[in-house]
This record gives sequence, structure tokens and C-alpha cells, in this order.
Amino acid sequence: MMRAEEGGRGKRLVIKIGSSTLTTSESKIDYGYLAAVAAALVLGGLLLLVMGVDPIAYYQRMFTMGMVGNKIAYKTFENYLKVFVPLVLTSVALSLAFKMRFWNIGGEGQFILGAVAAAAVALKLKDSLPQGVVLILMCLAGMAAAGVYGALAAVLKVKFGTNETLMTLMLNYVALYFLIFLGETQAEWNFFLDTSSARPVFFNFGKEVAFPRIMIGKFGLNVCVLLTLLIGVLVYCYLKYSKHGYEIAVVGDSAGTAHYAGMKVNAIVLRTVFLSACLIGLAAAFKVGTVGILSTSFTDDVGWTGVIVAWLAQLNTGIIFVVSALISMLQHGSTVATATFAQVDSSFADMLQGAILFLVLAADFFIRFQVVRAQKGGSVNGNG
Repeated sequence: MMRAEEGGRGKRLVIKIGSSTLTTSESKIDYGYLAAVAAALVLGGLLLLVMGVDPIAYYQRMFTMGMVGNKIAYKTFENYLKVFVPLVLTSVALSLAFKMRFWNIGGEGQFILGAVAAAAVALKLKDSLPQGVVLILMCLAGMAAAGVYGALAAVLKVKFGTNETLMTLMLNYVALYFLIFLGETQAEWNFFLDTSSARPVFFNFGKEVAFPRIMIGKFGLNVCVLLTLLIGVLVYCYLKYSKHGYEIAVVGDSAGTAHYAGMKVNAIVLRTVFLSACLIGLAAAFKVGTVGILSTSFTDDVGWTGVIVAWLAQLNTGIIFVVSALISMLQHGSTVATATFAQVDSSFADMLQGAILFLVLAADFFIRFQVVRAQKGGSVNGNG
């Protein structure tokens, strides 16, 4: 049985299950999420103490990324942005599909395919076309390759009812092993490798093709940062003010309702998943055009981390930028901190963000739902 009630904390949905009742809360300000993040940091601090590391000193080093008192702090911030840009763009892209309840777990594979396509354009055209044209074609190639790869799972979903979570998950490994194959196969056709090297090594084209930077003193602001901010604004407006954004919201709430309202649900799914994957491919092109080389660890697990970021931000485009900034700080800061605290591996950040995700999801449940006892006659006995 479900019904709506008014209470001291605002509206709530009452769901009766046997002798117990779940009630949802809609308080305007919930500090449970902040408490969950704090708890994760405390757990991390306890682990650091066990390893003989001062947690305050480590966190200070990690969250400042070693920029305090550093004469080349601008260089550290440039490297931080190289982590931030692909992560935030991938997270925004994944949120598009998630809003429609299409669980695209294939961001990692789509990122890899987009990167390979962008690198192929760079390697083939870097000597025959102006750099600006090559960069544009890299972006288009990355978007097309990733978009088609992502749309494959969507087609199978709408035509045959396959499970998109399993399908996109498996496609990740297909793309990963394809990249490994390219990186280990020395052959005449494989133009991705450096022919001057005796062992298989990806060719570095960073000196020939790279996204321009806007110099602000010694600090170089990569144009990809500005493009990413612009894309974030466009995605926000697309979801909030466009017809397509409204359709995504309706399909996400109820595909049956959307179909009954005359919406072409299958077409909406295909379009949205393709757009989601295209943005991931664009993020990959930005990464390729910034670092100038492929590698088997090229993605930095951005496809997996993007899922965490999207959920922590509750699929809110603006909050995704904030959470991405925090997670990027954890990732890059832990790498910087490793230089000072050798006994702590840089993977400490992965453990920390996993703890944050787990505790935030737990907090989300207790914020949204409150278990109370139902009295005889169906009344609810609770303090909500």
C-alpha cells in the first residue's frame, strides 16, 4: 500500500510492507551525504595510521596536490586538468543514458574505440593536413567510432531485449583486448606502432598533433578545458529545455507511459545512447590530442570511474563537475603524495573513492527511507 503524507520534514511517500513501513523523506537539506564522505575519509585515515603514515599530512599533500609552496604549481594544475577533462566529460555522457535507465557500463570500451579512431586519424593525416583540420577530424572520428560501438548495445536491446548491462560490460573487454592486440602486434599494416623501436611501442605523435593551449603567464590552459565546460552547459540545456531532454526524462520514469503518450521509445533509446557514446568518444579524442600517444593503460579507468561520479552526483550535470573535480583531485593528488609517502600506493585513491561511493549510497537509502512500525488500522508510527 502506498500513500503520500505531510510531516515535519516535508512530503513523504509511505510504502507498507507487512508489519513494517518504509517512508521516503524529501527534506531540503540532508547532511547525510557529507557525513558519508567524512566517514570514508576517517576510514582512510585509520588505514593510513595502520601503515604508519600521518593521515593529516597525507591528506594535506593529496588534496593540495603538492602545490603549496611549489614553484611549478602551475605544471601540477595542468596535469590535474588532464585527469579532470576526460573524467567529467565521460561522466556527463554516461548520465544521459542513466537518466533513461539504460545502464551503459561500456564507457571504458567506448573510450578505447574513440581513442583508437582519433589516433588513427592523427597518424594518417598529420603530415598532409593542417593541424587544426586534423584535430577536428580526430574529434569526429572518435565520436563516430564510440557512438557506433555504444549504439550496438542499444540496437540489441531494442530489437532483441538483451541485457544492456552485460552487453556493454562484455564490449569493454573486446575493446581492451583489441587495444592490447594493436600494441603487441608488429606488422606492416600496424601503423600505430613506432617502426624505429625494436620492441612494440605505440608511436608518439604529440609533437605533430596537439590541442592548442592559451598561455596565462607560465600556465597553459588547454582549449579542451573550455570546450568541456561549454559541452557541460549545452548538455544541461539539452536535458532541461529541449524536447529530447523531456523525452529522456519521461522514458526514464516509465517507458510504458512514454509509449502510451505516443513517443517512439526505441528511437529515443537509440538516439540517446548514441549521443552518450559520442560524447565519450569526444573525451577520448581530447585525451589523445593532449597526451599524443596510446597505451594499454591509456584510459586511466575513466569509463569505470565515470559510473561512480555519475551516481555520486545523482545524474545532475552541474554536480557531476563538482564530483569530478573532487575525484580527479583524489586520483592526481594520491599520485603526487606517493612521491612523499612511498609506503602508500597511488591506488589508495581508488579504495577511497570506492568507500565514498558505498557510504554515500548507504546514506542515500537512510535519507530517502525510514523504517517505522505500522500500527493496527494502517496508521504509521514514526517520527518523520
